[in-house]
Amino acid sequence: MVTKGSWSVRTRLTLIAVTVAALSGLALSLVATLSLYGLAGSYRAQEITNAALETINLTVREQLPAVLPQGALDGVQVLDPSGRVLSSTPNLRGRPRMAIFVPPPGSVSADRQVCDSPEFPDRCMVVVAFRVHRPGGDWIIYAADDIVPWYVHPGLFAVIVGTSLALVLLAGVGAYQTVNRALAPVNAIRSELAEITATDLGRRVPVPPAAGEIKELAVTINQTLDRLEAAAEQQRRFASDASHDLRSPLTAMRAQVEEALHYPEDTDWKAKAGEMLASLDRLQAIVSDLLMLARLDSGAPMARQSIDLGELCREEMDHRRRRVEIVCDAESGVMVQGSRLRLARLMTNLLDNAERHAASRVVVTVAARGDTAVVEVLDDGAGIARDQWEVVFRRFTRLDASRNKDAGGTGLGLPIAREVAEAHGGTLVIEESERGARFVLRLPLSR
Repeated sequence: MVTKGSWSVRTRLTLIAVTVAALSGLALSLVATLSLYGLAGSYRAQEITNAALETINLTVREQLPAVLPQGALDGVQVLDPSGRVLSSTPNLRGRPRMAIFVPPPGSVSADRQVCDSPEFPDRCMVVVAFRVHRPGGDWIIYAADDIVPWYVHPGLFAVIVGTSLALVLLAGVGAYQTVNRALAPVNAIRSELAEITATDLGRRVPVPPAAGEIKELAVTINQTLDRLEAAAEQQRRFASDASHDLRSPLTAMRAQVEEALHYPEDTDWKAKAGEMLASLDRLQAIVSDLLMLARLDSGAPMARQSIDLGELCREEMDHRRRRVEIVCDAESGVMVQGSRLRLARLMTNLLDNAERHAASRVVVTVAARGDTAVVEVLDDGAGIARDQWEVVFRRFTRLDASRNKDAGGTGLGLPIAREVAEAHGGTLVIEESERGARFVLRLPLSR
């Protein structure tokens, strides 16, 4: 069964255009027919009047014959002041008066429509009554002819209906062609999208040259495909890097177990367990970071509360083992709104990164500047080349210096820190420093 929902846009718009044209044509035909009917009725009454003038003249000149010529009218009767028929056309000879109405006082004529009269059975006639003043009294002359039909004339009505149908057909064809041309770019976009698969995201849909909604649609689709391609590429790179980083501790653990099984008598099982525990710690750190990134990527809602960044910095100092000196110079009352757990993770990741690369000292500064809370983490290490400032925020990225110095890093700490900052409406960047690396976190200040 064909339902309205199964019709195409082309069909629906064409039907709408045809319906509107049909209704407009019907209204115009009705108005034209009624107007012509009124004009034709007036013209018919004038014709009857003109035809009856000869009889009026004969009456006035007292030259009225007993039988009037038939002429163009269907019937004429002349009545004397007493209402007796003195003269009539041959078809009404010997018949009673055809009507009983007379012109009102002060008027010389009046007309009526009379249907199924004895003189004209099964017909509707226009009867015009004329008053003729004579010395002995007023004479009445009746003249009758067929009324104008509602369609005025068959030929004229056929022209009106034919014109309306032609306009409806023209509107339907024009609407179909117009919609077809308008939807041609959409069909091209749909066809191209149907051929684009997850393995072929480099293709783009054609953009129409003419400005309009369809061009905006094509541009938006291409922008979406750009983001989809970038996301797919990031996902492939992420999966490749994750598998590589997960494989490393697993390979180390396997090698340790195989070595212990080959030489069970020579194996120091306590030392071997310690080595495997280090690999498990690295594996657990990678999995934990991956879960955190998954939560951040999904945009999962977080419970927000007022957090004092200076207090958070000092708490972090109290809970961590320090390989180098860490100084926390924090103002009090630097309040932000956010997740305490995630901001603590951000602070931990920045301090872990700074401590791994610092030569002897890390300085953390927390301050309020205008409407922004600013946290700076500065180490006195070798620093990061300017062209690598954005590279270090990519997932599973560890610079060569970092790999040589600390192979235990997951390469996810700084990306997690930046995503936590952005989830709180802030930014995390690297800025110039005289020595070492200077990470600057900015978050909206909560008053």
